[in-house]
Amino acid sequence: RRQQRLGGSQGTVRARAALDNYFHLSRTQEPTTGPAPHLEPSHGVQDSQEHSSGETVEVSDSDSSTSEEEEDVVEAAAPLIPSAQETPPAASSEEHGSHEAEEAQVQPKQRTPVRQVEPSVPAVPADEEEGDTCAICFEQWTNAGAHRLSALRCGHLFGYTCIDRWLKGQAGKCPQCNKKAKRSDIVVLYARTLKALDTSEQERMKSCLEKEQMLRRQAELESAQSRLQLQVLTDECSKLRRQVQELKALVAQHNGSGSQQPGSSRSCLPSSLPSSQSQRKYHLEKVFLVSQTGNCRVMAFCDSLSCLVVSQPSPQSTFIPGCGVKMLSVANLKSSQYIPIHSKQIRGLAFGSRADGLLLSAALDSTLKLTSLATNTVVQTYNTGRPVWSCCWCLDDTNYIYAGLVNGSIMIYDLRDTNSHVQELVPQKSKCPMVSLSYLPRMASASLPYGGILAGTLEGACFWEQKAGNSYRPHHLPLEPGGCIDIQTETSTRHCLATYRPSKNNPCVRCVMMELTCSPLTEASEDVVCSSNPVQTFSAGPTCKLLTKNAIFQSPEEDGSVFVCAGDEASNSALLWDAGSGSLLQKLQADLPVLDICPLEVNQTHLLATLTEKMVKIYKWQ
Repeated sequence: RRQQRLGGSQGTVRARAALDNYFHLSRTQEPTTGPAPHLEPSHGVQDSQEHSSGETVEVSDSDSSTSEEEEDVVEAAAPLIPSAQETPPAASSEEHGSHEAEEAQVQPKQRTPVRQVEPSVPAVPADEEEGDTCAICFEQWTNAGAHRLSALRCGHLFGYTCIDRWLKGQAGKCPQCNKKAKRSDIVVLYARTLKALDTSEQERMKSCLEKEQMLRRQAELESAQSRLQLQVLTDECSKLRRQVQELKALVAQHNGSGSQQPGSSRSCLPSSLPSSQSQRKYHLEKVFLVSQTGNCRVMAFCDSLSCLVVSQPSPQSTFIPGCGVKMLSVANLKSSQYIPIHSKQIRGLAFGSRADGLLLSAALDSTLKLTSLATNTVVQTYNTGRPVWSCCWCLDDTNYIYAGLVNGSIMIYDLRDTNSHVQELVPQKSKCPMVSLSYLPRMASASLPYGGILAGTLEGACFWEQKAGNSYRPHHLPLEPGGCIDIQTETSTRHCLATYRPSKNNPCVRCVMMELTCSPLTEASEDVVCSSNPVQTFSAGPTCKLLTKNAIFQSPEEDGSVFVCAGDEASNSALLWDAGSGSLLQKLQADLPVLDICPLEVNQTHLLATLTEKMVKIYKWQ
């Protein structure tokens, strides 16, 4: 028994050493993936030990001889430990109780925590593996854990643990692009799922669309430029065609007049037929009382608005002092409202070829103003510094206007410059008031194809030829010295009408119609000399105390003949002549001296307006 007890105690000590060695190794090693096996004592061995003490001794001997093998077995695998616990039971109950207590301690120590197996990742198609896997370990990244999705500053994606280890061991470069990187550049992407759409085709289509849009805009711009050039060329072609027609008509007229009157240089206008002139005349249509106090001076007709404007003093001078214009509708022959414009008497009114109905007015208050008849307000004012006696529009460029001053100079204004004048034409000789201004547009005429300003003063006339670059060259016309009160022009035939006061040699008022001509200065020079040749002279009464305005215009018969109408103060009437024959056609009676005469056409109806100090009379050709 003593030997058995000693052998049992030695086996127990060896078993405890083996168990301690096993648990020491299990704490230092990583936990296994599977559950630890449950250690239970072998009941069959204990029963055999109770029946035979000799077998127990053999077990103790085998334990004593094979203690080193048991330690190797414990380190190798945990399921082999129960075989090492086959020890004989103790003689006393205390040893048996202590052995069972040790076995009870073995069971909870073997239930160590087991590392959770990562969830299985579903299979990824072959075409998507490249976008879902880490470029370092070729494993799919996750949205949580140590291998979660991370990125560097260059934009490449990796698992966090992989790129962290990579930057620790490498020279601080991105595994894909070799750009410099460091651990602080790692950015964790908080995305539950990450899937990059292939938008390369969309971006290519966008770039193609932008390119097409740019080409379309360029094509539209080129188309607009081409349309503008076409419009300009069409207008130029139309102008050239009109000039050719005018040249043909002039050639035919000269050939006809030369065959009828050989050697005559004055018969440049066809005479109107006496039978046709005797059948149709001007008949009084309407009388407008403009101002009861008088002081009406000039008038002008707007073709686009079918409106006749007449200058007059303010009808309510107490509340609205100054002067303005009164509008008369020629379409329905009704008078309209009064528009205040200037503070002193108006000396000139003119409408251009613009369709917006801008009225140009000149007055003795040293201002030149533009008034819109659409809004009945003054839209632009130019301060000339001196009283303005006359004004006109440029018929070649509607942006320019002209003002004739009291000292004989001509101020040129540009509507695009609202501050002051752009040019001043200084008189060459005397500084007399500019009583009349007329603009002759460029026209392919045999007599005078150039455009310019025909300025008339109390002592003579001057034609300012418009050159290139808005420069002007003066040409003094050979008029009679002194006594000229008015000069009017007929643009289509290039004729002008000069009115002279009575003098010692000529006791009556005379209206001389002249043809404007030009001739080259020298044979090799491009410069020309403009002049005027008298064609016909018309005589009126012996009285002329007022500065009246007369008219020269195309015949309402539209047969190429020209009419001349002038006021006669002696008889208080307007005299109408045929310019071709020089015969007096009609005498239009008035109550007061006629100050201004204006031919006009409305709805293919030819009218003639005469102005006195108080009223306007409208005559109809029928």
